[in-house]
Amino acid sequence: MTSSVGVGQHGGSRGWRAAAGLATGRTVSWARTVTAAILTLWAGTAFAATASAGPAHPRTVLVLGDSLSAEFGLARGSGWVKLLADRIAVAAPQYSVVNASISGDTTSGGRTRLEPLLREHPAVVVIELGANDGLRGLSVDAMRGNLEAMVAACRKAGAQVLLVGIHVPPNYGDAYADRFYAVYTSLAQQRHVALAPFLLDGFADRLELFQTDHIHPLAEAQGRMLDNVWPHLKPLLRP
Repeated sequence: MTSSVGVGQHGGSRGWRAAAGLATGRTVSWARTVTAAILTLWAGTAFAATASAGPAHPRTVLVLGDSLSAEFGLARGSGWVKLLADRIAVAAPQYSVVNASISGDTTSGGRTRLEPLLREHPAVVVIELGANDGLRGLSVDAMRGNLEAMVAACRKAGAQVLLVGIHVPPNYGDAYADRFYAVYTSLAQQRHVALAPFLLDGFADRLELFQTDHIHPLAEAQGRMLDNVWPHLKPLLRP
């Protein structure tokens, strides 16, 4: 849905490191609700197509993310999740990839959307959520609770989990930013979950690799994002 708000969509020229909070309200909530309903139907179709492909693709990697994984502002098929699918097709052809990412999604939204997706029995779930929580200054405790609930739900469904971390700018103070990132590291350590420490590692301050909002990476940076995830995902792809 073009009306949904992506991570930092209204950040303007202030950049990722100094982006302001995102717009909220009925329009965003309505857009997310409608988009989630459409995506749930689409994801079911995608899982069904994967299953019908036969023994070549018996397992699925589900990516549950926000606009950083939903190809916001990019040509379709140029995002890091599509690059992941291409790499997996060569490196681990027993797996396929379903992208269930929505621009503007929070950990609360992802938690709500996860249950019907888990009914399709993905083998691995990549959780790339939290940036919108941080940019809006939402409760860090609530964010942790949502992520922890998602990890527990995935494990109950028999899926392995990879958390993808994100740093947020210190708009709400350094203490908030530090507590925010500590959610990923502490949850991964305490729940023994694989962690890709920072999706934008190595280029977060290189504005030439970002769209004009200085928040969403350009197509040229999508390979870097994949390279930040792949070393932590690959060990979860069992033969």
